[in-house]
Amino acid sequence: MNITCVAVDDEPLSLQLIAKYASQIPFLQLKACFDDALSAGEYLRSSLPDLLLLDINMPDINGLDLLRSLPKPPMVIFTTAYKQHAHEGFEVNAVDYLLKPFTFDRFERAISKAGSLMAYQNQINLAGQEVPFITVYSSYKLVRIPLNQIEYIEGMEDYIKIYLTEGKPVITLFSLKKILDKLPESQFLRVHRSFIVSVEKIRYLRNKKLGLTNREIQVGDSYLAMLRNILKQ
Repeated sequence: MNITCVAVDDEPLSLQLIAKYASQIPFLQLKACFDDALSAGEYLRSSLPDLLLLDINMPDINGLDLLRSLPKPPMVIFTTAYKQHAHEGFEVNAVDYLLKPFTFDRFERAISKAGSLMAYQNQINLAGQEVPFITVYSSYKLVRIPLNQIEYIEGMEDYIKIYLTEGKPVITLFSLKKILDKLPESQFLRVHRSFIVSVEKIRYLRNKKLGLTNREIQVGDSYLAMLRNILKQ
């Protein structure tokens, strides 16, 4: 398996280091390097690699905006000197987040993560199957969560806790609004300012309590009428 990649960073020394590291990984093919996001954007819209090695703080367009402008973003590993941007990287499902200056060993581990994810996606494509899932970061790992395993999601200020039908809950840095945008509208509902539930896990609605497989959830007043209408269908 080969991984094609493009590096975007406004610091020439960083690009040189990435090129040096990439040359030491046989299955990694560095196709192009760009020191500005505008030129990179033009290239990426016509020739999309498997992986993007992307700085965040750049003039004109930052890395996050560049990534979001792409119709079908590739896998991305962020390379930046600012650790405060880590949570933004998690929100766009980055494979990894390399804090400058990073060593070759750390770079190689990040590329290995990308390789594992790509191999998994290739297996799914070869099998002709679509596995509905979301990916989130939890405990410094990229965690894949099948949608049919989610019972409900609880918001806790800057974090959410994803409760599953089997196993321990998964805690990740996300807002309820952001995670709801990643979920199919027909399968998940927000029923309270602090809760999202899986429609198929709903067992009953009694007063303002929603019975799920493993617990009851409080329903917010503003969501009650909407929920009753959906459950009648």
